[in-house]
Amino acid sequence: MSLFYILPYPTVFFLQGTAGVAIAGLLGAVRAQGRPMIDFPKMKIVVAGAGSAGIGVLNAARRTMARMLGDTETAFESARTQFWVVDAHGLITEARESIDTDARPFARKVNESDRQGLKEGANLAEVVRRVQPDVLLGLSAVGGLFSKEVLEALKDSTSTRPAIFPMSNPTANAECTPEDAFSILGHNIIFGSGSPFPNVNLGNGQIGHCNQANNMFLFPGIGLGTLLSGSRMVSDGMLQAAAERLAAYMTDEDVDNGIIYPSISRIRDITKEVAAAVIKEAIEEDLAEGYRDMDARELKKLNHEEIMDFVKNNMWSPDYQTLIYKND
Repeated sequence: MSLFYILPYPTVFFLQGTAGVAIAGLLGAVRAQGRPMIDFPKMKIVVAGAGSAGIGVLNAARRTMARMLGDTETAFESARTQFWVVDAHGLITEARESIDTDARPFARKVNESDRQGLKEGANLAEVVRRVQPDVLLGLSAVGGLFSKEVLEALKDSTSTRPAIFPMSNPTANAECTPEDAFSILGHNIIFGSGSPFPNVNLGNGQIGHCNQANNMFLFPGIGLGTLLSGSRMVSDGMLQAAAERLAAYMTDEDVDNGIIYPSISRIRDITKEVAAAVIKEAIEEDLAEGYRDMDARELKKLNHEEIMDFVKNNMWSPDYQTLIYKND
C-alpha cells in the first residue's frame, strides 16, 4: 500500500487529483457501457502521452485494477496488460532502446505486441485499429492528436460504447473536440475532457454530453474526509474509495445518457459523499485516529448515516446574517 503523507498539518498536500477524477471517469464509462464497475480490470485502454500526467493516471488506473483483482503481484501484472501507451515516438515496447524509467512498467512485451501485429513505434491510429480499445485516453498536451484517422479507427472498438477522454489542458491542447468525436463516431460514445466544452446538439432531440474531468469533484471531499478521519496519510484505498463514490454518484439514467460527472451545482453534496467514503475507508484500513471530540473508538462505531451527519456538521456553510443599514 503506497501512502501520501499530509504536509503541512492539517492541510492536505495532495497531487493525485487529476488521476483520481480520471479514474472516476473511467469507472463511469464502465457503467455507461452497461457493466458493473468491478469489470474495470477488463477494459482495454490506449493512452496517448507518457509524460508526468499520463504516467500518474496510468499508475493510479493500474493500482485500481490490481486492487479489484485482489491486490496481488499477479493482479498487478495482469492490470499492466490492459494498457497500450503511445508517446511521440509511437507505441512503447520493450524493444525500444531507451525507455523512460517511469514509462518502462507499461512497455508492451514483444510477444504481446507481435500477437496483435504491432511493432515498436507503431503510430496511434494503427494501435487503435489493432487493439480495438474500450477507452482512448489523451494525456499528450498535443492539440488535435485524435485526428480523423484515429477516430475512424476507434469505430472498430469491440466496446458497444467506446469512451474518448481528451484530457489535456488548456482547450487548445485538447486531443480532439466533442464536435470531432460525435460527428465521426456518432452519438453512442462517452466523451470526457480536461477542458470545458459545451454539449453538442446532435439533432433529433439528441444531445452529446461533454463531461469535464474537474479536480474540484474530488479535492474538497478527499481533504475533508482525511481531516475528519484523523488519518495522517492518504492511502491508495482512500483515493480509490473517493473515485468509486464519484463514479457511483450518477444515476443509471444519467450514465445511460452519457453523463458521468455531476453538475457543478451539486458540488457540496458530492463533497459530502466523497468525504464520507474516504472516512469509511480510513476506518477500514485502521488509519483513522479521530477528530477533535470524535476519537477513533467513537468514529468506528458510526454507521453510514451517522458518518454522513458527522461530515455535514463539520462542513463550512457560507451563511451570513443580513446586514441592515440605518440612515440617521
